[in-house]
Amino acid sequence: MDVRAGGRLTFLLLVLTWVTGLVEAVSLLALGPVFTAMQTGNVLFLSFGPAHQGHLPALAAGVSLLSFAVGAVCAARLEGAAESRGRHWFVLGLSVEAALITAAAGIGWDLAPRYGSPAARHLLTASALAVAMGFRNVTSMRVNLPGVPTTLVTRSVTALLGGSPLGHDSAFGYGTGMWGRRALAVAAMFTGGLTGGLLVRAGWPVNRMLLPAAAVVAAVAVAYGRQPALRRA
Repeated sequence: MDVRAGGRLTFLLLVLTWVTGLVEAVSLLALGPVFTAMQTGNVLFLSFGPAHQGHLPALAAGVSLLSFAVGAVCAARLEGAAESRGRHWFVLGLSVEAALITAAAGIGWDLAPRYGSPAARHLLTASALAVAMGFRNVTSMRVNLPGVPTTLVTRSVTALLGGSPLGHDSAFGYGTGMWGRRALAVAAMFTGGLTGGLLVRAGWPVNRMLLPAAAVVAAVAVAYGRQPALRRA
């Protein structure tokens, strides 16, 4: 869905991109290795299993992929119904996401980070996070703000380079100033991942790493709550 988004919405989506980096750092380094937002990694992890290469646990990837699918389907149904009634589907989607991340923190209460051979509680925590990230992906795709997808930066990096003086491609917005937004999206993801990595290195339990992420998502929902409802262009 194309929307006319100003600087306020851009900033809020950049904050959500930071949250994604933090959540993926916790998922990959403390609960897995497993991804919860970037499902490309899980599909590849699953594909390595039949080849008997990589020694990566397929169970965690499968649980995350299935949980993500549940979240995406539920988000599409819920946000679509909210939009048809003129409701704030953006705020609703973020509120559910914040609640799910909080639930993941509850499951992972005082749970020590573990990389490799995750225990049952690690898997359950990752599953709750994957449902939350399924919601996030639907929410961000409905917003469809160019350059800030909030859950992956591959296209942002490609567009950043293609629209730069080096790429000089008008199809990627060369000369429009879009490079700034894309660069900030990449920086936000990097900073979120760095934050999560440092917290894992410091030995924080899983709940202490996830509760701030839930609080930030909830704050973004509150910050946008008084804005006009996003509608189809």
